[in-house]
Amino acid sequence: MQPRIEIVRRCEGGEGQVMFRHLLEKPDMHGKCNLYAEVTVYPGSSVGWHVHTGESETYYILSGTADYDDNGQKRRLSAGDVTHTKDGCGHSIRPAGNDALVFIAMILTS
Repeated sequence: MQPRIEIVRRCEGGEGQVMFRHLLEKPDMHGKCNLYAEVTVYPGSSVGWHVHTGESETYYILSGTADYDDNGQKRRLSAGDVTHTKDGCGHSIRPAGNDALVFIAMILTS
């Protein structure tokens, strides 16, 4: 199966563009998952602040470094780090340097 590529401009109100490489499509996730994708955030781009309602989201950082806002708590992420945003909480992420940020994103329904 060839993953579907999606380019999103101003993702969640962020800057620039973000590429989603969908590893599974919604019908394959049987209503348990809204997103399972490899995400690339280019320098100068970001995934804007957004709140999850009725779902949670986990990121696994593959490469690059990131400035991450976890419900108002800011921290630096790098390869191997994992985040988890619970239902009712919000987050945003952007590359911290001049390299693209690549991570796996999974959104699970509550």
